[in-house]
Amino acid sequence: MQLIYNSDNYVVVVFEATGPDGASPPGAAGALSRPGYEIVDKFKRKEIFIEGAVAESFHQGVQALVDQGPTEEAMDDFISGFTTLAQQPVLLH
Repeated sequence: MQLIYNSDNYVVVVFEATGPDGASPPGAAGALSRPGYEIVDKFKRKEIFIEGAVAESFHQGVQALVDQGPTEEAMDDFISGFTTLAQQPVLLH
């Protein structure tokens, strides 16, 4: 798990599919077969976890923005397109 983006509006965390050497982490039975992303909307207090084709689309979009030298506003606008599906409330425990 690695924090990859944090703004006033959103937090994005990537869950890696494999360890640094390309192998599954020890004791990772049922581990992800590919990366997934958790996106938290701070104002709506909702989160979404994406994986598979949606995660790949998210990754490609973020990479395109990074290649352009994104602004926080551009990145937040892009992320907001994925948070419209967020249903899971963020709970503190």
